[in-house]
Amino acid sequence: EVQLVESGGGLVQAGGSLRLSCAASGFNFDDYAIAWFRQAPGKEREGISCLSGRLGLTHYADSVKARFTISSDNAKNTVYLQMNNLKPEDSAVYYCAAYRTTFYCSGYGLYDLWGQGTQVTVSP
Repeated sequence: EVQLVESGGGLVQAGGSLRLSCAASGFNFDDYAIAWFRQAPGKEREGISCLSGRLGLTHYADSVKARFTISSDNAKNTVYLQMNNLKPEDSAVYYCAAYRTTFYCSGYGLYDLWGQGTQVTVSP
């Protein structure tokens, strides 16, 4: 069974840090791109960062560039999102997602496997 399970969300003060984890199972990690999306109330879902499993290339949306870092532990089939200098506007439900590709990961409209999401709340 293909599964993505996020963890690591929570409540943090502005300027703080959180690390999200996405544990993947049921598919070959190297043949997929993994991305983090977020959706705040009343807003569209936004692709914020991704990593291509085979090429190891990464992409960041301008809204998180230089503050967030995506990484992976292929032995654990887990992708991480280190979030630093968090701002109240980063508050959202964060989802990890995957789609089968060995090329670039930044086609955010192509992701078709989804986790259940984890809430991140940043207080002022």
